[in-house]
Amino acid sequence: MARFCGKVGYVTTVETSPGVHENIPEEYVYYGDVTNVSKRWQTNENLNDDIRLEQNVSIVADSYAWANYYKIRYVIIDGIAWRVTNVQVARPRLLLYIGGIYNGETVSAQTSGDS
Repeated sequence: MARFCGKVGYVTTVETSPGVHENIPEEYVYYGDVTNVSKRWQTNENLNDDIRLEQNVSIVADSYAWANYYKIRYVIIDGIAWRVTNVQVARPRLLLYIGGIYNGETVSAQTSGDS
């Protein structure tokens, strides 16, 4: 079992004006373990196949994670944001099931776009 130390991304949807909603990402660092490490190529109607991670990240959850686990959208592994497809509660840990590459808003994408 491999060790994990990385960022977990939470996305909160807020109404900025009547009828207009914006996704606000936040990232927090967590420690834990990586289990079931594998990858597979997923064939679909796109020109190229998509890569999909078949792994779980088990993090030691803090009070923020317990209160907001339903907002977890991605985990950064090796500099790439991967989509979290499922969150399982297993106190004192949260098990994050990883899928394909996450294409939504991230904190690093927002900061790099400002310069």
